[in-house]
Amino acid sequence: MSNNPSFIPFAMMQRLLMFSLLVTIGGCQTENLPDQSVPRPNSASTDSPAQPMVLREGDSLSVSIPSSPTLDTTQQIRTDGKIVLPLIGEVTASGKTPEDLQNELLKLYEPQVSAKQVIVTVQSPNIPVYVTGAVMRPGPIAANHPISALDAIMEAGGFDFTKANLRAVVVVRQEKDRTVRYKLNLKKVWEASEGAPFYLQPFDIVYVPERFTWY
Repeated sequence: MSNNPSFIPFAMMQRLLMFSLLVTIGGCQTENLPDQSVPRPNSASTDSPAQPMVLREGDSLSVSIPSSPTLDTTQQIRTDGKIVLPLIGEVTASGKTPEDLQNELLKLYEPQVSAKQVIVTVQSPNIPVYVTGAVMRPGPIAANHPISALDAIMEAGGFDFTKANLRAVVVVRQEKDRTVRYKLNLKKVWEASEGAPFYLQPFDIVYVPERFTWY
């Protein structure tokens, strides 16, 4: 061993080089997320209000009016985003949450039948999504029910716990002319059932990154 203070042992130099390489690889993994050419917005986590379910074309809705059961109906949202209901005709459903649609229908039906309550239930939403990264069976998921990010991961065989980073799951979503990324801490949800579900929208991409492994 040299007594020169500036001398760096070969083994220590190897560790420094390995650390530098891992940091570089980690940076590359982040930059290789889909559509990185689009500027990143501020990320959102499950600690903030969860994303509500939004109705889309192709979703099948059950509309029930307890005070007038003869008006109960099941409708599929057309490609123009509308449904047709007894007495009130065409109503735009696409782009609204079930709660928003319920409130609108209550106002439309109340003068007709003195409705006190309208219940909108999603029977079979059309939700094709994609799951990739550290899961057991990455690939597309076709759901016929409202599905959260955690639900989609379970449909893909669940986390690969040997390498999955549950704290930094990313949902990539196309909104009009930009790509939005939401960062989710699913470790809290998985271990302690904390946090509201983050519901997915059609064509969302759920990416489960790998955590660093030290050798």
